[in-house]
Amino acid sequence: MEENSKKNRWIWRNLLAALIVIVALVLIAQVVLAIVTRHNRLLNVPDFTQMTVKNAESLAHRRNVRVEVTDSVFVKNMDRGLVYSQEPAAGSKVKKNRRIFLTINATTVKKVAMPSLVGFSLRQAKTELYSKGLQVGRLSYTQDIATNNVLAQKYGGVQIAPGTQIDVDSKIDLLLGLNYDDNETYIPYLLGYTADLAKETIIDNSLNIGNITYDETVTNYEDSLKAMVYQQSPVYTNRVSYPLGAMVDIKLTLDQAKIKITASETPEEIIEEDNE
Repeated sequence: MEENSKKNRWIWRNLLAALIVIVALVLIAQVVLAIVTRHNRLLNVPDFTQMTVKNAESLAHRRNVRVEVTDSVFVKNMDRGLVYSQEPAAGSKVKKNRRIFLTINATTVKKVAMPSLVGFSLRQAKTELYSKGLQVGRLSYTQDIATNNVLAQKYGGVQIAPGTQIDVDSKIDLLLGLNYDDNETYIPYLLGYTADLAKETIIDNSLNIGNITYDETVTNYEDSLKAMVYQQSPVYTNRVSYPLGAMVDIKLTLDQAKIKITASETPEEIIEEDNE
């Protein structure tokens, strides 16, 4: 009996020792694996957009990741050389020293040849400028037999000759004819429009784009593209006419509640009220 008892104790001691060794080996393996693979030590990717490449590199170094510029695009209304987008996106989980690929706004601006617009109507001139990647700037008027006939084209306040190389997205001011029998227009209905659509509509009505204001919901360039007009000045009406070239200010937001509240009336409803 005593020998059996000793034998059993010996077996249990050896089993316990073996179990301890196995547990120790598993723990050591996990530690080694964590060191090698950095298991459960993922990092949050910072937001590099709107930064210079130098600042992005500095932030990446502090956050234990790397950045690499892999592409460039042309984005209007954005400073040259700033980071436009990144992959992986900000907030993604990555391992230490992961490379983050950056796309920047091109540092070299594309050039285009200035078209000849004299003799065109305002609508034709706008179409031609847009096709070249240019914008309609300030509209000014002078007495002429034909309203909205282009009499001169200007860039930076001086006349610009056709064929002149200028930066894409430049604004071209137009001097237009004004027949005093056809010298008034109406303010268009802009509520719910994006900035680009509102600008185009304002120009189509022989008006100038005034102040463009974004509320606190618009924080970057991408937001500005999606924001919609929630307030305009002057307001839409079919009862009051304005001189050609008058200014129209717009305010934009991403807040749908603002847009629904202020755009609750359709143009048709406003017309009915004006006619009462």
